[in-house]
Amino acid sequence: MCGIVAYIGQRNACPILMEGLKRLEYRGYDSAGIAIIRDGKLLLRRAAGRISVLETKIDGSLDGACIGMAHTRWATHGAPTEQNAHPHLDHTGQLALIHNGIIENYRTLRAFLQQQGIEVESETDTEVLAKLVGHFYNGSLEESVRKALREVRGTFGIAVLDAREPDLIVAARRGSPLIIGVGKDEYLIASDAAAIVQHTPQVIYLSDNEVAVVRRDGFHTTTLDAAPVSKEVEEIEWTIEQIELGDHQHFMSKEIFEQPEALRNCLRGRIDLDESRVVLGGLSSVARELIRAQRIILTACGTAWHAALIGEYLIEELARIPCETEYASEFRYRNPIIEDGTVVIAISQSGETADTLAAMREAKEKGALALGIVNSVGSTVARETDAGVFIHVGPEIGVASTKAFVGQVAVLAMIAAFLGRRRHLGQSACREYLSALQQIPERIERTLELSSQTRQIASQFVDAGNWLYLGRGLQYPVAIEGALKLKEISYVHAEGLPAAEMKHGPIALINEDMPVVVIAPRDHLYEKVISNIEEVRSRGGRVIAVATEGDTQIDQLAEFVLYVPAVPEYLQPLVTVVPLQLLAYHMAVLRGCDVDKPRNLAKSVTVE
Repeated sequence: MCGIVAYIGQRNACPILMEGLKRLEYRGYDSAGIAIIRDGKLLLRRAAGRISVLETKIDGSLDGACIGMAHTRWATHGAPTEQNAHPHLDHTGQLALIHNGIIENYRTLRAFLQQQGIEVESETDTEVLAKLVGHFYNGSLEESVRKALREVRGTFGIAVLDAREPDLIVAARRGSPLIIGVGKDEYLIASDAAAIVQHTPQVIYLSDNEVAVVRRDGFHTTTLDAAPVSKEVEEIEWTIEQIELGDHQHFMSKEIFEQPEALRNCLRGRIDLDESRVVLGGLSSVARELIRAQRIILTACGTAWHAALIGEYLIEELARIPCETEYASEFRYRNPIIEDGTVVIAISQSGETADTLAAMREAKEKGALALGIVNSVGSTVARETDAGVFIHVGPEIGVASTKAFVGQVAVLAMIAAFLGRRRHLGQSACREYLSALQQIPERIERTLELSSQTRQIASQFVDAGNWLYLGRGLQYPVAIEGALKLKEISYVHAEGLPAAEMKHGPIALINEDMPVVVIAPRDHLYEKVISNIEEVRSRGGRVIAVATEGDTQIDQLAEFVLYVPAVPEYLQPLVTVVPLQLLAYHMAVLRGCDVDKPRNLAKSVTVE
């Protein structure tokens, strides 16, 4: 997992590449490097650590080149050292390669290279690929890349330069995103639109097993077997302003507070109250098949998996269709039973999550109708599924997902209503549900007013090393999502549980030093949750409750209460998750953590 950016044109390449790297740093930030070709020579700079460290090593020394590429790394093979940083060179020192993905057979390829007298100096699989391309070089960079990639098992998004062909960049992808920005007399290649949108909104998306040969005066794309491929130029749907921090200290804070508007964008044009129906254009081509579904499987990873758990409740309750949620990373390695009438919905913010893609492909191979819920237009999930729905919440830069989560839940809520209305849900009940869904953005705006209170609570527990998050029914997925947020950015151990399961073991952990967050809105399980709070209190645990405005009973039981607006039970997770996001954010800030770039994590998990 990493960030890739390359440039060829008429301008000074180095500043463009470094700016692109900074916009991609959320994808990987343990080392970085840059290579340019100037006066027929390949020049390389690399550094361990953040991009700022690389900047000090460059200090203007690479100016004057109009072609180059750069990379920011999230380590998979080898420690985050300068030697392991990209770009990597071939044995001649004239060819450089940057790579996102994993070369699964790199040990075999390394042994082959050693037999040819070519030694690999780093611990990475990428250097093996660079030297393999160099080994095959016979005067054509394009052909040497093809030959090398035919020997590769695994995933890759690569860009390659060679000083012997100084007006050419070769790029290729399999399982790892890569796009080409089409500017005026210039081209950019990147793993993410964030590095391109400042310069041009016009892009093409490479598909798996495609190669792009980019020159100053144009480009062409082919398959790995050299068959020509025609690509359509598309437009990035967001602007540079949407990936700027503005007045916020961190992207996570910005994205938490963007949630009301993000949700309005997600819902816009999709709810028809007059007809009591949901309009999802992305599903129109498969609507009849979807309505007749006998079983739905939701597959995802991380935060998207938590959204799927909420979707499971909603689909079963509103549409009365058997639904189950699967970890994509487990589903892909099982031999799942896919019967006639099975629909598999893959959920991913980036649309490039490796495990989710593999699970979706496995389901399609077995005959399932494959749908996608993604944020990124042009992503692999969006292109490979039979149909799907975009969440339209705008770019999410913070590694810990917030607004994408509420967008995913909202889309699942709409799909549940879409199916329910066509199967058994009455018109008035559907209208009431959809009307309440339209009001959720305003409810979230009110909930965001809890920010200062959550900061005060965080300050009380900044040194606590273990937390429990408890919820029942629809609030159980909210509990595990809240615990994940705390773990991701604060590096504090937290465990989310169904509240009833606490007494089957985890209650042994509770003492007077343990904060216990209980999600307890007014719902049909409220009295059961109150009993669970009593159990925590009797063991000395310190209770932080998320409750419905006007609830005076819980104020007598919890040490701290975060009150959220009342909403219908099925939509409560869209509101109750917000205080937990704020709590995790303030905890991370108070603990001095790097909120947007938590250690060991990257935004888009494109490797296993």
